[in-house]
Amino acid sequence: MRITYIHQYFKTPGMSGGTRSYEFARRLVDRGHEVHMITGDPDGDRARATREAGIVVHWLPVPYSNAMSYRRRIGAFFDFVRRSTVEAARIPADLVLATSTPLTVAIPGAYAAMRRRVPMVLEVRDVWPELPIAMGALRSPVSRWAAERLEAWAYRRAAHVIALSPGMAASIQRRFPRVGVTVVPNSSDIGLFAGADRAGAILRQETPWLGDRPLVLYAGTLGPANGVDYLVRMAACLAETAPDARVAIVGDGRMRDSLRELAAGLGVLDRNLFLLGPVSKERVVAFFGACDLATSVFVDIPELGNNSPNKVFDAFAAGRPVAVNHGGWIADLLTESGAGLVLPAGDPGAAAIAVADFLGDESDRTSARAAASALARDRFDRDLLFEDFERVLNRAVYRGSGAGARAGRTTASKRKIHISRAS
Repeated sequence: MRITYIHQYFKTPGMSGGTRSYEFARRLVDRGHEVHMITGDPDGDRARATREAGIVVHWLPVPYSNAMSYRRRIGAFFDFVRRSTVEAARIPADLVLATSTPLTVAIPGAYAAMRRRVPMVLEVRDVWPELPIAMGALRSPVSRWAAERLEAWAYRRAAHVIALSPGMAASIQRRFPRVGVTVVPNSSDIGLFAGADRAGAILRQETPWLGDRPLVLYAGTLGPANGVDYLVRMAACLAETAPDARVAIVGDGRMRDSLRELAAGLGVLDRNLFLLGPVSKERVVAFFGACDLATSVFVDIPELGNNSPNKVFDAFAAGRPVAVNHGGWIADLLTESGAGLVLPAGDPGAAAIAVADFLGDESDRTSARAAASALARDRFDRDLLFEDFERVLNRAVYRGSGAGARAGRTTASKRKIHISRAS
């Protein structure tokens, strides 16, 4: 079938950022589907089209950066809506697939689906506007009302919704019980990370401050929601409890400068904490291969526990344990499987003690690595989860998209991802 796929932040493996849309789109092409990806080009000055692994990518010049203020980011969202609506409507399609964030991608998705008289599948990467409201990004009653109306409008026009975590799906069905939801979480690219051990060993040899010392890694966005200052404060405590341990923060975002200032003020910058720039998906393999413990942290807001961070599944693919400082389904998964640690949200000092103990216990590290590899292989392998993803798209096209056909239907991956059904 012909698929118009709308994702404002589409990335290829040669770029920095998550590649879920690329990996699923190229697999759709391999299955014989025709895929047109519509995305933003933050550095572009004109619209252009390229072919990436068989995907026709339509790049639209929309400036965007995680370092932007909320106001400027909202402006970028609506600039993309304006440009992508025109582009999506002109492309022949049997299905429109729109993936957030932001949820404003539902506007061009729904319009293109209406023009082409085809169904739209909406993929939700966080529960919007619950999360921006909790973060304080939407403060006025008018902005909250508008965001809630957009959310309801988007779900009503979707033939089906894909959610990236059980918590996201439960939130959607609690508030919109007639919406059909399938959980397809982020995935582990086992093939991409197959050479992680060797790449990590080379990185260690080429990095004087690392060598054979224990490494704690954060690879991701440095935004207000991520709360990476937690790791900087933890590093200050680790300097006392485990002076050989190194903390590497790889990425970019709005909070980068403040993190650097904090690290310098605490005396850990370039001592036991190293703040590095963003790297491509291909290059990040070496960092995961070199680390002894990967981390995923957020500020202490309960809604963030429903997230499905790419970095967690990249760590699993590399066979590396993960530490988180929040509750939710990932924390439960780590506890149940033994694939990592759940650190106290508000206590970097206690986190440093737990991390030092873990790094110093070879038996714990070995069993956690085995558990992480098992999760990647048995539950989060990209190829396995793609089957669930493609099944949703096929059903939307070939089994009809009427509300009556989907009322109250919630499904989840058969790989032990549980979601309670709405009553």
